[in-house]
Amino acid sequence: MRFSLIDRVLELEPGRRILAVKTLSIAEEYLADHFPGFPVMPGVLMLEAMTQTGAWMIRAGEDFAHSMVTLKRAQNVKYSNFVKPGQTLCVTAEVVSQDERETKIKASGTINDRPTVSARLVLERYNLADTDPSKASLDEAARAQARDLFDVLYPPSV
Repeated sequence: MRFSLIDRVLELEPGRRILAVKTLSIAEEYLADHFPGFPVMPGVLMLEAMTQTGAWMIRAGEDFAHSMVTLKRAQNVKYSNFVKPGQTLCVTAEVVSQDERETKIKASGTINDRPTVSARLVLERYNLADTDPSKASLDEAARAQARDLFDVLYPPSV
C-alpha cells in the first residue's frame, strides 16, 4: 500500500525550500484503527508527510534526476499536537546541506501556525541502475510517474 501524504505544493524554491499541505480526511482507512473514538493521524505518517515533502523539493531541484529519494535517517523527531480529521497539516522543508548522494533537511509541520511535528531528516537519492544497469527502464518509469504526480501537486502555471 502506498500513501500519498501531500495534497498540494503551495510554495517551491527547487532544491532549497518547499511548503506543502495535507488535509486529513475522515475517509482515510487507517483512522478506523488509530484510534477508535479518537481518530488522529499516526505520528509515523506525519514523519512520512515531511519525508515526501522533502523528496518533492529535491526532485524539483535536480529535474527528477534520481528515481529514488528515500528516508535514510530521522533525528530529533518531536511531536507537539495531534492532526485530526478536517485539519490541514502545513509542511515545510529546507535544505541544510547536500552532497552527491544525501540531502540533509530540517522539516516541520504546523496546524494554524501551531507546531505539530518537526525533525531533521537525511534523504538519500539514487537510481536503481547505479547498482544494476538492467534496471534503467525502471528508473525511467519511476521518474516519469513522479513527474506526472508532481504536475498534479504543483500544476504548471498557465
